[in-house]
Amino acid sequence: MKTSLRVLVPIAVLVVAAASFGVIVGNSGWTWQELKRRAPAAAGPAVPARQPIKIGIPVGISGANGMIAPSVLQSAELAVDEINAAGGILGRPVKLEVADDHSDAAGARRAMTTLLDDRKVDAVIAMQTSAARAASMPLLAAAQVPYIYTSFYEGGACSPWMHANGWVPHQQVTPIVKYLMENKGARSFLLVGSDYAFGRGMLDYAKKLIRAGGGSIAGEEYLPIDATDWRGVITKIRSSRPDALISATAGGSPNVLLAEHLKAANIAIPYGNLAIDESTAKAMGDLATGMLVAGSYFTSIETPENTAFLRRMLARHGSALKAPNELSVPQYEALYLFKAAVEAAGTTDGARVVSALSTVAIAGPRGEISMNRNRHAALPMRLGRVRSDGSIAILSTFSDVSPGIQCPELH
Repeated sequence: MKTSLRVLVPIAVLVVAAASFGVIVGNSGWTWQELKRRAPAAAGPAVPARQPIKIGIPVGISGANGMIAPSVLQSAELAVDEINAAGGILGRPVKLEVADDHSDAAGARRAMTTLLDDRKVDAVIAMQTSAARAASMPLLAAAQVPYIYTSFYEGGACSPWMHANGWVPHQQVTPIVKYLMENKGARSFLLVGSDYAFGRGMLDYAKKLIRAGGGSIAGEEYLPIDATDWRGVITKIRSSRPDALISATAGGSPNVLLAEHLKAANIAIPYGNLAIDESTAKAMGDLATGMLVAGSYFTSIETPENTAFLRRMLARHGSALKAPNELSVPQYEALYLFKAAVEAAGTTDGARVVSALSTVAIAGPRGEISMNRNRHAALPMRLGRVRSDGSIAILSTFSDVSPGIQCPELH
């Protein structure tokens, strides 16, 4: 039986760090300043001084994910503030332990060793590259520490200690390929990716869909995860003349560099990007305009849960706020999933928490999330197009999209 948790936050939490903002809240006509004056005077820590529950966050503060990491950490900070203001977990405060995994395998092993051996974390909740995740899993399994992987990825990663609440190709690639074929008349595709598990895994799935729909592959180009020179892609486009381009890079900076090369070459063809998040799109300016994207989260989702979440993020981070996105929102929700699992288990014991993670659900900014599909999540998915300001215009919405069979041996 699922334990359902709806994210509700007292007014006192909504106004944290908002004294300098004149934003109007809902239909009340109140500004953040007025809300703060109306909040209860006793808005300090509500958690007794007990041993904290430590959550490890290894994330690429440097490397390919350096552009994404700040938004991920901001979401985690908001979730912990809210959880602690409401009494913590089992009456204990929650503390974040952050380590730079440098977006690669070697850095991930160092970061995970620090978190597990030195800082003695109770769980790891992280957005990591696939290479970093794969390098981390043996260490987590040996330590028997629960791991919630919050990044979208290529699918098929299975461990008794891991759950995933981001999308996999079955959920994300299909809307983009179908739109390009049915609405843009694309029949030949050039595929471009970073040369590691994510890039190749995503594009392998895209190839299957394209061929099943009667299309063809004009060519494939794979570059190292830290590549800076994408001119070979430009040459390939000019020689093969595809109807559409689909890319699956490591995210962050590779997306920017590829888009810069396309713009410099004056190449404008229908483009589906399988790896860009909204925060990166905003940072790219007009480089991202017109890209097709698919995901489970965009800031333009019009639901009460998302509207309230965005207000709380603004109140917490103010002018420093990075755009919440497909990689940061699952991080926020994962902390609440962990909270629900610990409370369902009645303990922070790793084995019991892992078992409970498959039984709990929360209502978050993306909708209801439960990691009960072979330790993956069925998700609401959206197809969108990047506007000139980096925001996403939602073209279609799909409910409860299955991740497919990912880890059938795990329950």
